Amino acid sequence: MSEHVPREPLLEVEKVLPILDKISIFGGLDESQLFKVFQRLKLVHYRPGETIFEEGSPASYIYIVETGAVDLVFGSQGKSVLKAQLGPGSCFGDTALIGIQTHSVTTIAVGRTDLLVLSGEALDDLFTTDAPLFALLILNIARESCRRLSKTNRQLRDQYDRLPMAACVGIRDY
Repeated sequence: MSEHVPREPLLEVEKVLPILDKISIFGGLDESQLFKVFQRLKLVHYRPGETIFEEGSPASYIYIVETGAVDLVFGSQGKSVLKAQLGPGSCFGDTALIGIQTHSVTTIAVGRTDLLVLSGEALDDLFTTDAPLFALLILNIARESCRRLSKTNRQLRDQYDRLPMAACVGIRDY
């Protein structure tokens, strides 16, 4: 995100709070807590085909699709493989940010895309200024990460059942 440092403050609280209210990582937050998150969000614009972040790059933000869409792509044997396409109200980058991990996919804007972003610094500020809100956010992110991991495990198990045993060497070494 080197070219797109989010600087544009959000002004339309009536437009953004309903989006936040539907996102799982903000589940259980009351209106005043959602407003505290809103105050820390920034808006960033992307053109069609523009890369938001690269697989392997350090995580700095939690992203929320306001308008447009984002492709999540990973590299496999020198080819790009579409993992998912996220639309308005979808959240990504959260697990890498709180896990202090690099991004596991590359993200690319599909069409003109506006993203709401919450920086790691803003999250740290919540830790200092509102520890209960910070704790609830981290708990929600952990729950969402567990849901995603469970889904991935089911998909892996389904693929494992279809593959010959020779192709599965190392998969069970968890």
